[in-house]
Amino acid sequence: MSKRRVVITGLGVVTPLGDDLDLFWNRLNAGQCGIQRLTRFDVSGYSSQIGGEITAANFNPEKSLSAKEIKRLDRFSVYGMVAGIHAVRDSGLDFSRENTDRCGVIVGSGIGGIEEMEIQYDKMLARGVDRVSPFTVPRLMVNAAAGNLSIQWGLRGPVSATATACATSGNAITDAFRTIQYGEADVMLSGGAEAAMTKLGLAAFCALRALSTWNDRPQQASRPFEKNRNGFVMSEGAGVVVLEEYEHARTRGARIYAELVGCGATGDGCHITAPDETGAGAAKAMIKALSEGNAQPDQVGYINAHGTSTILGDLAETRAVKTVFGRHAAKIPISSTKGALGHSLGASGAIELAITCLAMDRHVLPPTINYDEPDELCDLDYIPNQAREAQIKHAMSNSFGFGGHNTSILIAKI
Repeated sequence: MSKRRVVITGLGVVTPLGDDLDLFWNRLNAGQCGIQRLTRFDVSGYSSQIGGEITAANFNPEKSLSAKEIKRLDRFSVYGMVAGIHAVRDSGLDFSRENTDRCGVIVGSGIGGIEEMEIQYDKMLARGVDRVSPFTVPRLMVNAAAGNLSIQWGLRGPVSATATACATSGNAITDAFRTIQYGEADVMLSGGAEAAMTKLGLAAFCALRALSTWNDRPQQASRPFEKNRNGFVMSEGAGVVVLEEYEHARTRGARIYAELVGCGATGDGCHITAPDETGAGAAKAMIKALSEGNAQPDQVGYINAHGTSTILGDLAETRAVKTVFGRHAAKIPISSTKGALGHSLGASGAIELAITCLAMDRHVLPPTINYDEPDELCDLDYIPNQAREAQIKHAMSNSFGFGGHNTSILIAKI
């Protein structure tokens, strides 16, 4: 059976730099940063007090959802729903004209409705077990965003959710890609949503000592690949992309951002939180994506790196890129947009694939901000501080997660 071609026709994001695609893109390329001191709850007792918080200043869900719908959702699902609605609108799809048995959703979350768990646990302790909301389970379950997106348009094709920590979106998009390739669907919404910026969520990552503690300099705290990096900055949001079978998209006259030509997914098999320091698992994921996409290493013109601003993670990814691309590694423009957005965990991969599609479509490579002092061990071209014009025909987006999960997605210009 020959594999069917898959294209990307719609993009939707919810980020600390906004959820309007054009405004988000312009802010990102202007070097703006969405990280600030957290305001949702008192963070004075936390070692890390900063993050990429979604606030009323940059997000109004009532433009897309009713107040009643919002009330029945955890924040992560609100973000996922809005990103999905934006992506469908961007694609120009009208599901009333589609065979909804051939349309599906794979949208995951690394953590799911942790805020709902905290709210209902506090309510139970204060007021008794019979005061826990009957909406608790529908709000907190990891598949809530995916399920609600399918309900939004009555989509009856494959619907599921992934949960592979910070590789969640990459795995979700890989699964959706396969679903279309092998003929189970013609249209898939895919990505991830995350809202772990809660009292327990922040405390748990602080306990791991994984977060930056540059509390007095929030906009400079996330500094991927830079010598003075000291941990990642938590963020939140969502990213959803619309994938379509190529002929389906062409027949309806869709605007195509790129063709998704290859995906690679591997495991490190060595540690539950730390990456393989050699980058071997990440390298194998990139090699698989290149192989499936029938692309040579020297054809890749841009990599949107996972690049979280951790000492070990950024070094492992740099080593992986060198392993895969050899001498060409030094010539590939690479950026980590987490300098501007922070790390939105399970949502990050889909947001970054959307960025990669925009880079290819609009001929601009976004910068790695806060890159002031090079690290002699991370010595590639990380597009420091200023966006760069470029025409690219192949681009890669990487996502890696706790548990040793590695994903790499290769797209090509049509």
